[in-house]
Amino acid sequence: MVEKKQKILLIKLSSLGDVIFNIPLANALKDAGYEVTWLVSEKGIQVVKDNPCVDNVILAPVGRWKKRGMSLESFKEYLEILKQIRAEKFDIAIDSQMMLKSLYWLLFCGAKRRIISKEAREMAILGGNEWIDDISYAPDSPIVLNYLRYANYLGINPEQIRVTLPPRTEEQIKKVDELLAGLDKSKPLVVIAPATTWANKHWNKDNWKIVVENLAQNCNIVFTGGPNDNELIEYISGGKFLNLAGKTDIMELMEVFSRANLVLAPDSGSAHLAWATGKPAVVTIFTCTPKEVLAPYGNSSKYVALGGNGLPCQPCFKRKCRLHKNINACTNFPNPKDVLEVVKSLIFQ
Repeated sequence: MVEKKQKILLIKLSSLGDVIFNIPLANALKDAGYEVTWLVSEKGIQVVKDNPCVDNVILAPVGRWKKRGMSLESFKEYLEILKQIRAEKFDIAIDSQMMLKSLYWLLFCGAKRRIISKEAREMAILGGNEWIDDISYAPDSPIVLNYLRYANYLGINPEQIRVTLPPRTEEQIKKVDELLAGLDKSKPLVVIAPATTWANKHWNKDNWKIVVENLAQNCNIVFTGGPNDNELIEYISGGKFLNLAGKTDIMELMEVFSRANLVLAPDSGSAHLAWATGKPAVVTIFTCTPKEVLAPYGNSSKYVALGGNGLPCQPCFKRKCRLHKNINACTNFPNPKDVLEVVKSLIFQ
């Protein structure tokens, strides 16, 4: 335990999934007596703001800056935020982003101790003055435990993995009540979030159709995603079922997931957000990314990862397939029958 309350700056800007993977780290630091401030971008702000895992949140609007391109206005905003950070006089800063976009925050934050892993990329290691061993000790080490190695370095060994999320407001709960009002309450609710940001992580859309057709009679099926996912969802669903793509923000999506019996998704922010709610069973489909590392952590009878390791190139961890033949072959697996067997065993046992 920390004898004197010290202030820690946790630098993890994005993506949504990676922000969620860092929540147990933030909880471990706070439970040990540190005052925790999280520097986060727009992609993760909603799961960090008002989350009991932190005392304070600072927004770095990197998405807005990226859209603007190089500009004096963005640089002025950066300096204002940096001034705010330095005024806090942090004792420790931890950079778990470990990339160029976090380098300048770590380097100039003013913390006495600036901690980063030796496996940092894009010269981010130059921002630290304390360097810990690679946090990914093995290719099959769960990422949640990997990030907790920053806590281990500070002498913190949490007895349990604590994942917390902000509470939903009455307005958010009411909106989800209205969105789901037409469902048959006698049937289990299966939420399908078929899209993600990497094309190479998408499961074959015809496989999705087979799964949906086989679950349709006995389940409520609800699709979620962003507004750009509607074309994919319309193909998979055939224009049937409830489609909430583009109709919820992150907080409302949390509420939807918390009411589901099961969430089915590729390796995506949606899958990890569903896991973080702690309520539904989660079946995650892996193609080019390692399920041993990125699968929802914990109860193996509730969280099931399928796919991966069926081809010699898996997991390649690449946004685009680099093979000249069988391009995106990994996106055809697993077999829909295998997915259906798992889904049915989880909701009809």
